[in-house]
Order: sequence, then structure tokens, then C-alpha cells
Amino acid sequence: MTSNNPQTREWQALSNDHHLAPFSDFKQLKEKGPRIITHAKGVYLWDSEGNQILDGMAGLWCVAIGYGRDELADAASKQMRELPYYNLFFQTAHPPVLELAKAISDIAPEGMNHVFFTGSGSEGNDTMLRMVRHYWAIKGQPNKKVIISRKNGYHGSTVAGASLGGMTYMHEQGDLPIPGIVHIAQPYWFAEGGDMTPEEFGIWAANQLEEKILEVGVDNVGAFIAEPIQGAGGVIIPPDSYWPRIKEILAKYDILFVADEVICGFGRTGEWFGSDFYDLKPDMMTIAKGLTSGYIPMGGLIVRDAVVDVLNEGGDFNHGFTYSGHPVAAAVALENIRIMRDEKIIERVHAETAPYLQKRLRELNDHPLVGEVRGVGLLGAIELVQDKATRKRYEGKGVGMICRQFCFDNGLIMRAVGDTMIIAPPLVITPAEIDELVTKARKCLDLTLSALQG
Repeated sequence: MTSNNPQTREWQALSNDHHLAPFSDFKQLKEKGPRIITHAKGVYLWDSEGNQILDGMAGLWCVAIGYGRDELADAASKQMRELPYYNLFFQTAHPPVLELAKAISDIAPEGMNHVFFTGSGSEGNDTMLRMVRHYWAIKGQPNKKVIISRKNGYHGSTVAGASLGGMTYMHEQGDLPIPGIVHIAQPYWFAEGGDMTPEEFGIWAANQLEEKILEVGVDNVGAFIAEPIQGAGGVIIPPDSYWPRIKEILAKYDILFVADEVICGFGRTGEWFGSDFYDLKPDMMTIAKGLTSGYIPMGGLIVRDAVVDVLNEGGDFNHGFTYSGHPVAAAVALENIRIMRDEKIIERVHAETAPYLQKRLRELNDHPLVGEVRGVGLLGAIELVQDKATRKRYEGKGVGMICRQFCFDNGLIMRAVGDTMIIAPPLVITPAEIDELVTKARKCLDLTLSALQG
């Protein structure tokens, strides 16, 4: 972005000269220059040019209770003065992490009362992979190493996380996936359902799990990992028939089920976890993002008691991180959970703002560019198409990126996943702010359509 502001230009020069940004074309970013975000409050951001922007993505799906909550800053400051750091190695612990483990157990699905802490969701999924294999080795079945995942799923960008995920563009860099990870079809009816009804497609997609288990061999499969709703893949909401059939298959075979709750967890669906929304009863749940509302890095893995009973018989679990259960992060997470509970934020999402957002979003179905609007809780997706009846896309136009730029330029952050626009605003968004979001989204759709026709 070009700027007449000397301070913006100075920061952009620092970016060009010294910073390598995540998931970026370095050359392109250097030519264009990054937008510089300077401060935030509630659901709004401000950039160095003075523009106010409604953050329709809650940062990266994570700023659950909104920006500018002094309580979280105060919790961090207080903990830094008492105990700024200590590790959890060598038979040592500290009060914040123990209290947080209990607080998470209180809101987790029944029977999930233990937490292994990490610095991120990616690290949580690395932990999951090692824990699954350790679990089966303890049980005398060391060959049960294969993890089944889904195409276009996202489980992080570490070597193990990117391998578990099904993003082919990530696999193309770094000779991924690593051995022992296989992928099945995703339940993405709009893009891949063809002539099947959503219900038929849901059953078909679920049955791919059983087929893959039998292909790999039951004695070789350790776990199946999936997001309750695929987030970075495009807010892919499975047909109603999908999860019931998956649960039948999981009950039939002796493998573990891992729910990646990094995006769905901590209220995004209007329940504490996506597993609650779909009644999934996983053996492990990966968490991060909303755990601290993004104010400080933290992730983890919630583990079912029956799994922990086996781990307790296995000696050392030779895995961990310097910052596992960092006391400052734990203090912030504790305060974040307290605020969510005391202010009944998730109850309000469930009863008020999620139904209102979903109602307002679906008004966009009448737009000539929109092929489908879908959503659950405070998650939403808008499919951009050339032909509504056939679901045909604009080929080679980069429609999603065109729309995303119009959003940036008009005070709204929506993310583009291919030609799908997605939103996940802070959980504290108000009905009036939802109105603003939808109004701006429609304006940007109009501008995108005009650009395509011009």
C-alpha cells in the first residue's frame, strides 16, 4: 500500500529490510508494503493511516473477548511480577498452570480432565502425534502409528502439523507429508458434492474413513484427526449426515479420535467446544487461539481420562517444550476463561449474536455473485460464483483476492480462501456491529462484481 505518512513508510521500510512474514510471497510483500496495524479496541483495528477497520476474523480466529481488555493485561503484569517464568520439567509445577488445567477440565466434555500445555495449536498437534504413538506402544501395539486426516484440513504449519493437515500447497514445500499420515476426502458439499444431495454426500465422505482404515489395516491405524468445522479450509460445515456416520465408524474400530478445536474451541460455535456442538466425545482435543483470546501464545492437548490411565503405566513421555504451561500465559488464560464465564459470553453467542449473524449473512444469498452462504455460531462463509445454478466459479480471476482487497479498502477484514470469503468475528460483537459487517460485505461484493464486469 502506498502512503503519504512518513511513519508508515518508515515501518514499511523496516519490514522490507528485516522482516520475513508468515504465509507471504516475500517479493510481492516487499513491492506492495504491509498494512501497519497500530492499535485496537473491541472489534475494531486502526492502521497507521488512521483507518478504522472492523475485524471480521478476530485476528486469526482468536481474539474471542475483543481487543483492549485491561483485565488480561493486568493478569499478565501481576504474574510477571510474581513468577515471570519457570518450567514444568523435573517434577516441578506452579500454581497458574495447575489452576488452569482444572479450569479447562471444568469446561471440557465429560471425562476429559487432563491437559498437556504447549505454545501453540501446531505444537499441540505435534504433541498429539507423539502421544498417540506412545499410547499404542504402551498397549503393546506399536504398529498402530498411522494418523488419518482430511484433505484441505488444517492442523498447523510445523512439520508434523503441516503433514497432518491436508493443504497440498503446504505439502509441496518441504517434502511433506512425513510418513505415517494419510488423508481422506473432506465433507465439502458445495465444491465437491456433484449431483449428490448434501445428505448423500455426507454419508459418502464419512465412509471414506472406513475405507481408509481397511486399506491401511486396523492394526496400523492409531487415530483419526479432524476439525469439527474446517476453518482455514473455508469454514466447511459438514452435512448433517456426516458426523453421526463418522461416530458409527469410530465406534466400530479400535482407533483414537482427535478433535482439533483450535478454531472451534472456546465458544466459536455457541458452545464451549465444537465437540459439544456435534456431541463428538473425542479422546483428545487440541486447543489454542481462544484459550487466551490471542493476547499471549498458548496451546494444549486435552486428554480423556481413559487415555491418561494408559499413559500412567508407560514411564517417561519424552516430549515437552521450554514454554509448556508458561505461567504468564496460564494467568492470562485463567482470566480469559473467567471473563467468558462471568460475562456469559458464550451463552450470549448461542442465544443472541450467532442466530442474528446467521440470519443477516443469509440475506446475501440474493447477491448475483453469491452461490452459498453457510455458517454456525460466529463462523461464516460466502461462496463466490459465476453461475449460481451450477456452482461454477470464475476461472483464473482470483475473485476472492479481489473481494478481500475491496474489504481492506472499505474498513472490513474478511479472509479469502480461494473464492470463498470467510468470517469469524470476536465473540463480543454486537448486533449493531453485525449490521455494519453485513452492510460492508454487501458493498464489497457489489464492488467485486463491478470489477469482474468492467
